[in-house]
Amino acid sequence: MRSPRNIVTLAIAFGGILSSAAPLQLNEQEYLETQGLNVMLAHDYYPEGHQGGVSIIQNGLRVATNGDLRLDRTPGQWDPIPAKIGERRVDPQTGRISCRFQFPDESKNRKGFNPIEYPDLEFAYTLSIEPAEGTSFTVTVDLDERLPSKWDGQVSFMLELFPGFLFGKTYLTDEGDSGYFPRQANGPGRFDETGEYQIDSLAKSKSLSIAPESDAQRMIIESVVGSELELVDGRGLHDNGWFIVRATLEKGAVENALQWKLSPNVIENWTRDPVIQVSQVGYHPAQQKFAVVELDKHDAQRPDLELKRLHSDGTLETVTDTTIEEWGRFLRYDYLRLDFSKIKTPGSYLVTYGNQRSRPFRIASDVFDRHVWQPTLEYFLPAQMCHVRVNDRYRVWHGACHLDDARLAPLDHNHFDGYIQGSDTRTTYQPGGHVPGLNRGGWHDAGDDDLRIESQAGTILGLVHAYEAFGQDYDNTTIDQESLTVEIHQPDGKPDLLQQIEHGTLSVAAGYRELGVFYRGIINPTLRQYVMLGDTMNMTDNVPFDPSVSDHQLPEIGQGIPGSPDDRWVFTTRRSARHELIGAAGLAAAARALKGFNPELAAESLRYAETSWDKIEVDEVGQKVPLATELYLATNDPQYLRFIVEQVDYVAAHFAQIGWELCRILPSVNDSKFKTAIRSAAETHAQSIREAERETPYGVPYQPGIWGAGWGIQSFGAKQYHLHKAFPDLYSRDLMLNALNFVLGCHPGSNTASFVSGVGAESLTVAYGLNRADWSYIPGGSASGTALIRPDYPELLTWPFLWQQTEYVLGGGTTDYLFLAQAAASIFDAE
Repeated sequence: MRSPRNIVTLAIAFGGILSSAAPLQLNEQEYLETQGLNVMLAHDYYPEGHQGGVSIIQNGLRVATNGDLRLDRTPGQWDPIPAKIGERRVDPQTGRISCRFQFPDESKNRKGFNPIEYPDLEFAYTLSIEPAEGTSFTVTVDLDERLPSKWDGQVSFMLELFPGFLFGKTYLTDEGDSGYFPRQANGPGRFDETGEYQIDSLAKSKSLSIAPESDAQRMIIESVVGSELELVDGRGLHDNGWFIVRATLEKGAVENALQWKLSPNVIENWTRDPVIQVSQVGYHPAQQKFAVVELDKHDAQRPDLELKRLHSDGTLETVTDTTIEEWGRFLRYDYLRLDFSKIKTPGSYLVTYGNQRSRPFRIASDVFDRHVWQPTLEYFLPAQMCHVRVNDRYRVWHGACHLDDARLAPLDHNHFDGYIQGSDTRTTYQPGGHVPGLNRGGWHDAGDDDLRIESQAGTILGLVHAYEAFGQDYDNTTIDQESLTVEIHQPDGKPDLLQQIEHGTLSVAAGYRELGVFYRGIINPTLRQYVMLGDTMNMTDNVPFDPSVSDHQLPEIGQGIPGSPDDRWVFTTRRSARHELIGAAGLAAAARALKGFNPELAAESLRYAETSWDKIEVDEVGQKVPLATELYLATNDPQYLRFIVEQVDYVAAHFAQIGWELCRILPSVNDSKFKTAIRSAAETHAQSIREAERETPYGVPYQPGIWGAGWGIQSFGAKQYHLHKAFPDLYSRDLMLNALNFVLGCHPGSNTASFVSGVGAESLTVAYGLNRADWSYIPGGSASGTALIRPDYPELLTWPFLWQQTEYVLGGGTTDYLFLAQAAASIFDAE
């Protein structure tokens, strides 16, 4: 028998466990901190996205999160989660931080997000963290009352470890067992008593050392009260899982039902390396140009910050006509700005700060003319197209899919992705019945394959706005609606923008034609289909379900098997003015763009949009102003312009939201009262933007949240184009261009990649798209980008399964970027 060895002894052999850093202390933001280590409790509230409970940021990396109670051994996205119901309580004397939770959070179940029946178990507990000696801390669970005995050994505290930092690193137990963290989930596994697959543990022990060979990541976890620790690969059941360390509660205990001691190693006097943030594409000679340097707050060094011009022989020439600003603190970091707006000489440049270098970038008048917006139009939009086969030279992005769309969703049904079908279909079709015509057009939204009305119509709107503003006839794709095939890198003599507008309109118009209302969405009926990765053609058998000739009555009986009821469901009954308005606006815009390209479809779209004008019920009549704008531009009918003018008070009050849309029709307005009111509203809005812009070092208003801000920033930039064109004295073009720089790499965090995959010298090439299981990307896809780990840590991980950081979406996520990049290319030509 092997003699047990203390894990601390083993860890010391790999470089020592006892940190000489200062002890953890409570800071004013209510988390535990010492230089090189932060421990948070209940700041984040998104456990489905691996943000919640106890979180650990060690030597600059968020290595662990979601420290909390769960009922499942390897919980997935829809499994029961706790709900924070109390305020975080802190004890300044001891540094103890506590928060009371209620389990489970059934709100999602009630709203229809959760397809799994919640257990018959309700309990409350308090989770606490407290500094121990050195950089160690304890985690304690106190229950309000004893759990029912049938739940003994089933409720566990678990901590998730981010896999991307651990692949190939080792773990050690206190008995001397060891292993390494595998790149993919490996068996063996088994089926438990409920029939669910469970992957075998990687290790079990009372103490566990994580990455003992790494000074930056070494952490010892000890189970003081509760069961022994179990290390398990959470990806065994869920592709988006993380590594998990878990232990069940002490049987029968109430107070001190579980306690762990965690000892993360902290590098003495650790400071984060400076990060130089620039646009990964480059700059036009005439635009405002600056680089941002992000610094650890403990970093007092100030080496030379310089712009260098790169010569063909590899030498670097220092460019002196620059200015340096100590910008100050934003979130947890200090910032410098290097302004090189005066540099107009074309060439390749880079920024140096001490021994740090940025990626090279261009200064050139044609910097936005190629390789910037084109990938979105020639790769991303085709790859997202539904109901067609998408070929790309040697590659097939996916086959012709969902040709069996769609069956009317069941009555009184809450779908797990938020769709709700009520007690009235609002159509002549019966629940379960096939609705013809829905198997053409549309784009898969995000990493899913559903067709939401707001994503379909929103994408149409954005594409039309870009086509009208810039007249781009770029053609590098063949789209054949007869054969349902797409060929990337094969021009067909037709503008790609118009073909994409047509493709989206085919879906939205067909929905209205067949249903008499705008569909709310078209989506897979089962969770197995919803989470399926790979070729979307395999989700269904592509044949409309016929119950009279099929023995298969349940969707769970194998997607893609002939005769299965695997057709997507179309939801219709939830009336929403917002969704109906955007659907009608999309069709009105499509009617303009397609008038000479597909006259029949254009006329049909305009007819539905005008019919909707009278039918849509709104809480405030002013909500119809954006639709009136699109209809006026489509028809020149003065009734729509009169309506907009009559809503002057609403428009002025909501200028921040809809003012940019009105800029397109302002030249047609002759009413002086209206113009005066809009001018005043524009002045107020512009002032608020300037004030917000000064709060960040990036030249744009930016309020980080749990979801990455990239989509919001590029949407802001696209709107600034219209505002700048209408009110050039109020809205600087700098705001628009700074928004583009933010998306293209000048943003917070150590990952300075462009949010748009395949665009720029460095970009996100591991993203949450249809090919995320391959750790790959779709060129031109615009990801959500840097997210906030609350309260102050910006993060953009290289990981394909974090939708709030790297997901691609349609609508604003795609078309706002396409518009903004084309605007940057055109703004200087017009001036």
